[in-house]
Amino acid sequence: MSTVTSSLTKWQKKKLCSLFNNANFSLLFKASVHGYNINIFHQKCNYQGPTVIVAYNKSGYVFGAFTSKNYGQTNQNVVDDKAFLFSFNDKEVKEDPLRALSGNPQFSFLDNGPNFSSLVFLYNNTATVQSNPASAYKFDPLKMHGNDLQLTECEVYRVEDCGGLMEKPWRNVQWNSERRKALLSIISGWKPSVSSVKQARILLVGPVGAGKSSFFNSINSVFKGYVSIQANTGTAGTSLTTQFRTYCIKPGSGVSHVPFTMCDSMGLEEGLNSGLDVEDFASILKGHIQDRYQFNPSMPIQPDSPHFRKSPGFKDKIHCVVYVIDTCKIKLLSDKMIDKLAVFRRKTNQLGVPQLVLLTKVDEACPLVAEDLKNVYQSHYINKMVQEVSAQLGVSLSAVIPVKNYCQELEIDPQTDILLLNAVVQILRAAEGYFDDLYCPEEKSE
Repeated sequence: MSTVTSSLTKWQKKKLCSLFNNANFSLLFKASVHGYNINIFHQKCNYQGPTVIVAYNKSGYVFGAFTSKNYGQTNQNVVDDKAFLFSFNDKEVKEDPLRALSGNPQFSFLDNGPNFSSLVFLYNNTATVQSNPASAYKFDPLKMHGNDLQLTECEVYRVEDCGGLMEKPWRNVQWNSERRKALLSIISGWKPSVSSVKQARILLVGPVGAGKSSFFNSINSVFKGYVSIQANTGTAGTSLTTQFRTYCIKPGSGVSHVPFTMCDSMGLEEGLNSGLDVEDFASILKGHIQDRYQFNPSMPIQPDSPHFRKSPGFKDKIHCVVYVIDTCKIKLLSDKMIDKLAVFRRKTNQLGVPQLVLLTKVDEACPLVAEDLKNVYQSHYINKMVQEVSAQLGVSLSAVIPVKNYCQELEIDPQTDILLLNAVVQILRAAEGYFDDLYCPEEKSE
């Protein structure tokens, strides 16, 4: 599955959010990826409910149109008293966004495309906008788009009400420095109850771009005491992780022992012969695949491969599988991706390995969480996403854990650390349950 990411900068998204009350934006269409094409626009955007078109030009303008109604290709005028055009400029950071309403009560837009009369996007299936400021929406073209009608990008987002904050958190988390120290102490003091295992092996699995490698880097950063980039991360159409990697985290930041290793795998993709293969996945769980094996999506690992471990011990097996899902894309998970995740879940269940789900990018998914990470367990929207992914993947609510990775920060943050460390504690508890299930007391260490 290709990774499609927003072009909105942090401040641009903040400007856009100021036009809506506690809204979340889910990217549906990106012209540079999907094409400046009306037919593809309709495939991606029809019957999605409230949407906002965001256009960009070289003059630094970000402008577009919002409607609370559906696109349905009825070729009829749609009346929407909530519809408006907007604009803001990179050079005018402190200025409020321009907002223009329709002056015609019988017209908001024509639903055969993103046609707002005064602004027609994807005009003639090109990277241009037709502008007619004397039509339904009155505006100064210089202030709307700087008379620059050539686009560098055009995106469409579904606009969702985040629902505000709950009166009480749905999970209790202590956000002070003492709790951070306590979590580090709990993790450092944890030991597998099986004598042959020195460190729990945790496998990270998920769609391309969900944040698997970033999660390892973030955990590594917590223990190092500064933001670290060891695993390869970034944005690409296919998985950046092409090898099976086993990462050991060195003790630091006052921690004497790190009782787990993290295994990173190739990202999941929808197509055949692409992304992590389920047979390779099973081989990883059983401990057959060694560090730095180069994945071949068209052919799973063979027993004669130099990276195939023929007689793995219990210490080589995976003790917990963690599915990493981008919170912003839960509603955009395709049926094929959900089916593929179901196949991986069944294989993991057959082998008796515990499974958890990490929801990454919670700050990007909910503006209230972006304002204050401590809102994560009071956010109606994050709670809704936890419930939704629980239902889609067939895991219990308690097995779904929201986190925020370090992505653009240069220094660690105590609140981010606490959320990450809480996730690690839950992972280790799940691994301990695995040891309890497979080994009777006399087989465990004293």
